[in-house]
Amino acid sequence: MLHPHRNMLSSLELCAGAGGQALGLEQSGFGHECVAEIDPDACATLRLNRPDWEVFEGDIRQFDVSAYKGVDLVAGGLPCPPFSIAGKQLGALDERNLFPAALDIIDETRPGAVMIENVRGFLGAVFEDYRADLKKQLQKLGYWCDWRLLNASDFGVPQLRPRVIIVAVRHAFKEQFEWPTPKLFNPPTVGETLDDLMGANGWRGVDAWRERANEIAPTIVGGSKKHGGPDLGPTRARNAWATLGVNGKSIAEEAPDPDFVGMPRLTVRMVARIQGFPDDWQFSGRKTAAYRQVGNAFPPPVARAVSAKLADALMAPGQIYQVRTVA
Repeated sequence: MLHPHRNMLSSLELCAGAGGQALGLEQSGFGHECVAEIDPDACATLRLNRPDWEVFEGDIRQFDVSAYKGVDLVAGGLPCPPFSIAGKQLGALDERNLFPAALDIIDETRPGAVMIENVRGFLGAVFEDYRADLKKQLQKLGYWCDWRLLNASDFGVPQLRPRVIIVAVRHAFKEQFEWPTPKLFNPPTVGETLDDLMGANGWRGVDAWRERANEIAPTIVGGSKKHGGPDLGPTRARNAWATLGVNGKSIAEEAPDPDFVGMPRLTVRMVARIQGFPDDWQFSGRKTAAYRQVGNAFPPPVARAVSAKLADALMAPGQIYQVRTVA
């Protein structure tokens, strides 16, 4: 169905976080009927940036989606810990696994398409049966399903960030869907990406730093509430940042002073730019909460690339697409 207020395809997003995927969907032509998220700070971020979005704040297992039947797209960045190689990889046994809840919502709303993001650990051999069962359940609901490991750097994001994207479309549209093609040029380096932000306070060493920060960033790590303050990841990740001239042990409040000497730290705004967020996207909450929202986000450019292909499939010439009449 077309979004009733924006003449767009409509979407329902689950586990929206700080809005990285939601923003990418918006950029590709989807209007959000509702975005659901359990974290209060992330919900505040969504409302701050898009006051007109309907935000469901709570557990999606208690989300009444009856009003969204026939929505064009159900999307979501479901919790990664059940499948992350950094965790215990409990999968279906992990209480944070929300795939069953998402399948229930898909069953009730019966969208034209589905798009779910998760960590590359989802493709591990240990989850082969889980993936087969997921595909079988989606097929029973009338969907063709596929997944692919995409790297954010292939879509202009200055970061090494591999993520699994699961898509499902009604069988009538499967021939029209194709995965997005990676860009033919490399993304900008960390130095090129952050040059203006790092030199915002007149730091005299910014030119030399830019030359040193001549690669894309390692994967931004958001961490969990069980973790301490904000940092750029475990020792291995911090070492990778150090080769780029970045102190990854904590997050700075602002850019370096003019006379700063040493390796600078990144601010939340700098990390957000590395994740592909536009500079006008604001993050609610204190520094630690804001950084975690950024670190756990789905880069908007990747979400845009995939969802644009889903929109093309749903609206392909010659297709008969059911449009719901909205009062």
